[in-house]
Amino acid sequence: MKADSVIAVVVTHKRRELLVESLRAVSSQSRPVDHLIVVDNGNEPDVRQVVTSQPVATTYLGSRHNLGGAGGFALGMLYALSLGADWVWLADDDGRPDGPEVLATLLDCAQRHGLAEVSPVVCDIDSPDDLAFPLRRGVVWRRHRSELGDEDFLPGIASLFNGALVSSKAIDAIGVPDLRLFVRGDEVEIHRRLVRSGLPFGTCLQTAYLHPNGAAEFKPILGGRMHTQYPDDETKRYFTYRNRGYVMSQPGMRRLLPQEWIRFGWFFLITRRDPAGLREWLRLRKLGRKELFVRP
Repeated sequence: MKADSVIAVVVTHKRRELLVESLRAVSSQSRPVDHLIVVDNGNEPDVRQVVTSQPVATTYLGSRHNLGGAGGFALGMLYALSLGADWVWLADDDGRPDGPEVLATLLDCAQRHGLAEVSPVVCDIDSPDDLAFPLRRGVVWRRHRSELGDEDFLPGIASLFNGALVSSKAIDAIGVPDLRLFVRGDEVEIHRRLVRSGLPFGTCLQTAYLHPNGAAEFKPILGGRMHTQYPDDETKRYFTYRNRGYVMSQPGMRRLLPQEWIRFGWFFLITRRDPAGLREWLRLRKLGRKELFVRP
């Protein structure tokens, strides 16, 4: 029986040094990738050289137009399908697989559980025992890998793009990321489509992908029973809240709107005492809801 073809897709933008570390880990897996595609939103000659020097077959796609993470992954995923990929392994330039067995472990988990998509646990690159992003299990938010338990697999929950392994069957069903979202929220929108597709997916708890810690953006409220996302960077807030306005207006997400209003209302009015911040959140989410996808 022919082994499935796995093509890795990495999106980068002006972070050559981080990309070098990412590609070194991706290219040295015990189960080698069959092809590596790098989408370079900076279109830099030095990055092309890094890509073509890898010990696996490569394709460098330099874009003179910044496609963002969403457009970069869309381009890379479609190109991977055109090469005949059975599985597409997704990664950013600022993260890397936690060791050489990650891909083999993901493939084994997908086979044993009959999955269309499987993700590793996403851990803090500087402290691998901590999660890079808080993960909710039931009504409790987990911030440490040890709190996830000893199970092999967590169904129905996955962090996409950070080491996610997606089958061609899943891509055919859910499509590729929406270019209009650019950055922030594109992975949530793809997750929404994956849930609605009915395809089996989840997180393999026995392997990890290392990524810079993003937990600081998630501010606890109501004694830690809820979290609210508040990036300190103004540009990141723009894309986060605008894109979230769009995502939350889509089928499958609207039932969460009451919770959304409670969380952000509480955060801006009670926690921060910042009515102007709440007005800006309302303005940005309205842009997304009306599909006014202008870049700032």
